[in-house]
Amino acid sequence: MIRLGVVSFLNSRPLIEGLEHRAGVECVFDVPARLPRLLDQGAVDAALVPVVDLLRSDAALAVVSDGCIGCDGETMTVRIFSQVPPDRIRSLRLDSDSHTSVALARILWRELYDRELNLEPFDPRQQPADQFESVLLIGDKVVDPARGRFAYEVDLGGAWRQHTGLPFVFAVWACRAERLSAARRRELSELLSAARDRGVRRAAEIADVEGPRLGWPVELARRYLTRCLLYRLDQRCVAGANLFAQRCAELGIVPAGAEIAWPSSLLAGQCV
Repeated sequence: MIRLGVVSFLNSRPLIEGLEHRAGVECVFDVPARLPRLLDQGAVDAALVPVVDLLRSDAALAVVSDGCIGCDGETMTVRIFSQVPPDRIRSLRLDSDSHTSVALARILWRELYDRELNLEPFDPRQQPADQFESVLLIGDKVVDPARGRFAYEVDLGGAWRQHTGLPFVFAVWACRAERLSAARRRELSELLSAARDRGVRRAAEIADVEGPRLGWPVELARRYLTRCLLYRLDQRCVAGANLFAQRCAELGIVPAGAEIAWPSSLLAGQCV
């Protein structure tokens, strides 16, 4: 049995196409911030891990596939909503489902506006977002009208692309390196890459079915899955993730010298 920890948002669906009901595979769904714990507990063999958690793992977690959730511009579902202009934001309420997006917001506001944000968590399922000056929201809740109305929005994927010229990688398939043999990792890599390839081919159909179930208008879901997101790691994605790692270390978000354990085949410019 292969157990996979999967992000419980629309963005993950193309990555697991054909796996959810496949014999010998179990998909365990949760929000991104809780998936690393499933790996630590041994509840799953691999999970879609936020990149910042990968960096904090002290090399205990290793990338196991060339599948990812990333963007090369607007991501649509990682956004800061604010009642004041972005350069005047001081206090930011943080979606409790997020880890990597919080680090990205800190980096961007430091580099673009020379500001250290006052960060406070909140649960958007329990507290109306529009009661706060500024909020960071991720996932399907970004398109939920219940989030309220704000004067300003900043898409963090788009801001990173404009600032650095590189894609941004939010999450990758990772495993605990010491728990899986090389053969098991190869098996996982092949399984996950094949599922991703199927999902990318069927992204519009997936949007039609899964989008409305998760609160998305169909056309918006189609645009999201077919035009906004990247699902395959390449050399530009690796460069963007490595730059993010460097910036995180400079701000003390992750330990100094923290690096992502990329598969050697990916570093060589090949598929995993």
